[in-house]
Amino acid sequence: MDRPPIARDITRDAVIVVPGIMGSALRETNGDRRPLWGLQGVGPLVSAWRGRSEGLKPLHLDDDERSGRYGRVEPAGLLRFPAWAPFLHGLEPYDQLVKTVRDTVADEAAVLEFAYDWRLPVEVNGALLAEAAQRHLAAWRGSAAGRAHPGEREARLVFVAHSMGGLVTRAAFARAAELVTETRCVVTLGTPFLGSVKAAVILGGNRSDPLPALPRRRMQALAATLPGVHDLLPDYRCVDVGGDVLRLTPSDVAGLGGDKELTAQAQEFQRRMRAPGAPALPGHRAVVGVAQPTAQSLRLDSGVVYEQYVSFERDGEGELARDPATGIPLRRDRAGDGTVYRDAATLPATVAETWLPLQHGALAKDGVALAHVRAVLTERDRDRGPALGAGGLGLDLPDCVDAGTPWLARLTPAPGEELDSHAGIACSVHDAGTDRRIGTGRLGWYDGNVAASVTLPAPGLYRIRITTEGTPPLTQLVLALDPTDAS
Repeated sequence: MDRPPIARDITRDAVIVVPGIMGSALRETNGDRRPLWGLQGVGPLVSAWRGRSEGLKPLHLDDDERSGRYGRVEPAGLLRFPAWAPFLHGLEPYDQLVKTVRDTVADEAAVLEFAYDWRLPVEVNGALLAEAAQRHLAAWRGSAAGRAHPGEREARLVFVAHSMGGLVTRAAFARAAELVTETRCVVTLGTPFLGSVKAAVILGGNRSDPLPALPRRRMQALAATLPGVHDLLPDYRCVDVGGDVLRLTPSDVAGLGGDKELTAQAQEFQRRMRAPGAPALPGHRAVVGVAQPTAQSLRLDSGVVYEQYVSFERDGEGELARDPATGIPLRRDRAGDGTVYRDAATLPATVAETWLPLQHGALAKDGVALAHVRAVLTERDRDRGPALGAGGLGLDLPDCVDAGTPWLARLTPAPGEELDSHAGIACSVHDAGTDRRIGTGRLGWYDGNVAASVTLPAPGLYRIRITTEGTPPLTQLVLALDPTDAS
């Protein structure tokens, strides 16, 4: 007897993938359309950050762009190759996320990869996304595959957005409120809805960081011109002044190396996003990284930013909770994904939160996170999707190291937990481009903490992977530099 056919578990909705900051390749629009960001290979990366060439200067916003006259630079697709930038722990490509989405739709025409110029204001890119989303949905509904939706309802939109992409998506709904009724759900992966202390660290150049000075300075100089980076500044009270906690001001940001005008514009935009009546993200599911060492607040001293890995408690009325005896604000380490503090990655109207012990970049690449995306895409209209667990290890790595010199990949337990053994934990080293395993890290106890001693054999971009039983692997990119290169 023949077995009945088994239908693919797919969605007939239209899906839009929105990447994070530096997650779209960029190129010039004039002449030979020279690529500016997203090139393949370690050579262009090292040249951009340490070479004697003009480096990142073509990515700086010029006076015309500051005045709103855009068009000198255009997006050239989602990031397809691993990349690296100071402070950001490496940038993973979006190929696996896109493949997961394409494997889950009725036809590849249902998928829109929305690349955008991440240098520009989030609000500008949100307006472009709103227009692109409406065109995409109309085209999909007009296709044969898009018309064959079970339950006879019309196909709707699903947004899958990583990092800054969630802010761009939110701005799209603010620009075109009619998108709300046309959208089934929005999945955000590590989106800093309340901003990230990391943005202030980048604008300040983090002079206390062991990163080589030239990459830090080039990243700081680039970021100081970019509205997109200023849009990522913390939108909550995060400045520790001892007896109180204050918001960052435009003057604070200017003092540490940012742009006062861009900060004021970003804060006004954030205020409008918080205002009563601002559109919510329909069916919002937030995937939030946890258990990773993450800057949650900061201290300013003579124009220098000092990261603090603690947040501040609130009382029942939303004010600072204070110690009854001393009046000092209460602090707690809430951790996050290494870039976005845990409590900054959701919104009050979020339908469901999923906590995964992953680094920021891996939230758009790890198999468990992708399985969650697929489950949301294929859920029936009445479902809420599966719940996934929390807990696990944190990973603390340097951004870049010298090739041939040993360094430590430190493992940290989730806040409130202890790591009393490294049994069952493994550390492997992979080529970032091919993911070929090329070595291992030697695990042991170093200064009372579990860490892996790692030596990268040659200059290049590598992926460090930590595996343990019962949790998804932790990965992070590390750039190895030539220690003999004086430049």
